[in-house]
Amino acid sequence: MQTDYRPVYVVWELTLKCDQRCTHCGSRADDARPDELTTQEALDVVSQLAAARAQEVVLIGGEAYLHTAFIDVIVALKAAGIRPTMTSGGRGITASLAAEMKQAGLFSVSLSVDGLGRTHDLMRGIPGSFDSTIAAFGHLKAAGIPIAANTNINRWNQGDLEGLYAHLLAQGVKTWQVQITAPLGRAADRPDMLLQPYDLVTLLPRIAELKQRGWKDGLLIMPGNNLGYFGPEEAVLRSQRPGDRDHWAGCQAGKFVMGIESNGDVKGCPSLQTSHYVGGNLRQDTLKSIWETSAPLQFTRVRTVEDLWGFCRSCAFGSTCMGGCSFTAHSVLGRPGNNPYCHYRARTLAARGVRERLVRVEAAPGTPFDNGRFEIVEEPLTAPEHVPAQPQHRLRVVQ
Repeated sequence: MQTDYRPVYVVWELTLKCDQRCTHCGSRADDARPDELTTQEALDVVSQLAAARAQEVVLIGGEAYLHTAFIDVIVALKAAGIRPTMTSGGRGITASLAAEMKQAGLFSVSLSVDGLGRTHDLMRGIPGSFDSTIAAFGHLKAAGIPIAANTNINRWNQGDLEGLYAHLLAQGVKTWQVQITAPLGRAADRPDMLLQPYDLVTLLPRIAELKQRGWKDGLLIMPGNNLGYFGPEEAVLRSQRPGDRDHWAGCQAGKFVMGIESNGDVKGCPSLQTSHYVGGNLRQDTLKSIWETSAPLQFTRVRTVEDLWGFCRSCAFGSTCMGGCSFTAHSVLGRPGNNPYCHYRARTLAARGVRERLVRVEAAPGTPFDNGRFEIVEEPLTAPEHVPAQPQHRLRVVQ
């Protein structure tokens, strides 16, 4: 059994302050938290990450570049032998900032792209957001920083996938991560945005087809942790090269993945619900102590198939999959271990002539990384399709 658990891959929210107000943001990013780590405290965290043998740290927000310690942290990570990378909406990445990030030692940047122009701007809530993101790709390339893209797929933007593929290819993007929008944070307030589990039956083959095109075109498409699971396209989706047979190997939160919130709270994964999974705070405890002794960071190390429930408890892939993405399952049903967003599950039910539909029964409280609660309604596969109302969110200028 693997016991050398360490935070190989760390996602660090430097600040919750953001220059966009995205409709699907899990952290509900807006203003900075009132108690965010200072520059000196952040630099001390870098030292602790080095001692913990971290290999890569992804700086996020909000927008990481809005924290006063942003460049200092990049420099410190690079000096400590840790690869500094970044995920960003890109709105504030200018040519001069890109050059400064490159000089500091930033290894790569993944920009979040939510669809083509109109859809992206709708989801970001800001006119011109798509254009600023595309401009950021250019600034980063000009500075010599490798670029990637990431997209949350939902009912608002799934129709843009093929067009977005072509657009990202034209920008010179070499890696594209796709995942589904989970009902976390602001997305929990918009059930009409969310995919239904049965949507995966038609969505996953489309993504697999794009993946195979990407192998030929030089664009590697990889699924996020909450997309896929043992359908017929699983090997294609999870493999980096044609012919490989990779597959989902279970949630790595607290095993080799760690999340740090901007006030020093530590979780096993950056997207896990704050109210349930924070294992300690770096102002009160050391990173080593939190990682090695905190129960909320160890739940994936100790759980077994006995902790699964519902469909996942009887699934043939249960001992490997362990219910898929933990934060996604929790965001739907209030606890992990039973995940309706599963391709294999959706196909299995479809073969029986039924499908699962999610109905929200409890709203989210409105805090960062929160969730409401949904119930599963099982209905005939031929039941009339529920067509959500068109989104009415107005675009606004955010200063």
